[in-house]
Amino acid sequence: MSQPIRVAITGAGGQIGYALLFRLASGAVFGPHQQVFLSLLEIPPALPSLTGTMMELDDCAFPTLAGTSASDKPEEAFAAANWIIFVGGMPRKDGMSRADLIKANAQIFVPQGQAINAVAADDVRIMTVANPCNTNCLIARSHAPRIPSDRWFAMTRLDQNRAASQLAHKAGVNVGEVTRLAIWGNHSDTQYPDYKNALIGGRPAPEVIGDNAWLTETFIPTVAKRGGAVIKARGASSAASAANAALDGVRSIVHRTTIGDCFSAGVMSDGNPYGVPGGLNYSFPLQTEDGKTWSYVDDFAIDDQARKRIDASAKELAEERDAVKDLLGPAL
Repeated sequence: MSQPIRVAITGAGGQIGYALLFRLASGAVFGPHQQVFLSLLEIPPALPSLTGTMMELDDCAFPTLAGTSASDKPEEAFAAANWIIFVGGMPRKDGMSRADLIKANAQIFVPQGQAINAVAADDVRIMTVANPCNTNCLIARSHAPRIPSDRWFAMTRLDQNRAASQLAHKAGVNVGEVTRLAIWGNHSDTQYPDYKNALIGGRPAPEVIGDNAWLTETFIPTVAKRGGAVIKARGASSAASAANAALDGVRSIVHRTTIGDCFSAGVMSDGNPYGVPGGLNYSFPLQTEDGKTWSYVDDFAIDDQARKRIDASAKELAEERDAVKDLLGPAL
């Protein structure tokens, strides 16, 4: 076994945290020969329950689990962390606008960004799951000038997974046949699930589907509003699929991308090849060759319709950034 990777998870005692901790510990993300140490952050009232989860982790006897710890202090939980997964955040309440939600979460992500800057490992990478994940990630990043901008990711993999599933169902194929599928923009209703550049069995998705009305009028809004549909059907948010997507997202970042494929994540938009304004955490098609650095997939064809959707999501993210401009730190 190699030197353990230290993974910090915020909100570790919640439903998403519970759904991802055991798979992280099992070797499902970093591999069967890589040990992980799980450093868990929770608010004080949740720590007793989290102790029970840690007992369960012990009882699983995972050979890849090097140990666990729990704290209510970010400076302790993030110390020497190589990965941080932001799961904990302020949930949206009835009557709360998106702008109010962003401002409320800023109170969480400002000090957490500062803690990362102070104590995280030099090679730390961060995945933000808590919504609004793009702007939460931007806020934390702005308060961690020590950490390079290419280490910060917002989770749009759940949208990618949802989109792949919808295309596969429509085409009558296994979801593994869907490749080169990207999510552009914000994890919100303005996102653009890019079916035009996607492939199904190596063929263009629009050609395989053969139903443009379904793609534009059903597919796109279904993907964008899927979270709300799950809540309506289940009576609770999509914790398991969100946890799965977070792990898929981390796995895609640390393992080489299959040639000709891509993965989606929100990253800092500076220097991108698609004309998205800089200074936003924006989801793009990405790839990695070494599991350490990533690059844009730069050969996606963008027509006028796609351009409008890409720009609309950028506009929304700029508005979110401006709503918290007084809370942004020195890294922006």
